[in-house]
Amino acid sequence: MMKKIVIAFLGAAALVSAYSFTMNEEPAVAKKAYSEAPAIGTNIGDTAPEIVMKGVDGKDIKLSSLKGKMVLIDFWASWCGPCRRENPNVVGAYEKYKKAKFKTAKGFEIYSVSLDQNADAWKAAIAKDGLVWKNHVSDLLGWNNAAAALYGVRSIPMSFLIDEKGVIVGKNLRGLELHSKIDQYVKSLN
Repeated sequence: MMKKIVIAFLGAAALVSAYSFTMNEEPAVAKKAYSEAPAIGTNIGDTAPEIVMKGVDGKDIKLSSLKGKMVLIDFWASWCGPCRRENPNVVGAYEKYKKAKFKTAKGFEIYSVSLDQNADAWKAAIAKDGLVWKNHVSDLLGWNNAAAALYGVRSIPMSFLIDEKGVIVGKNLRGLELHSKIDQYVKSLN
């Protein structure tokens, strides 16, 4: 009888030991997987959600087509006064960084998402403000814009800076703050 109790006790101890070994392993595996692929979301450190939207020519432009570069995702609209006042700063950043050499990224691009409803007003504002980059997109649904909903945009202008891997490294950057943040990733400007 005593032998059976000892064997049962040793068996239970072995099960507890195996269970706690397994429990200790899972978080390490989960941490490793997390460090390899950040969660998709809109917080700093998250992988930016994919956006696929029509450009001014009616063709789809994918955000992921810019992978490998530093990308500023800029939410704006032609009717938005603060956006239009920020546009010269965004143009200045594009001119300053489009030929910069980055530590790990292969260039800089802007992916502009318009919350316009009128295509003519949107295109006219792009021309008037000198937004010379090619990645302009909109679904022309105004505040019902799918990308704005996906990114939780509740006011504009709003921006997200993503690195070459598509990870968000900055949010709501304006004025000199935008330049300062991008400068952290630049090796040289020429």
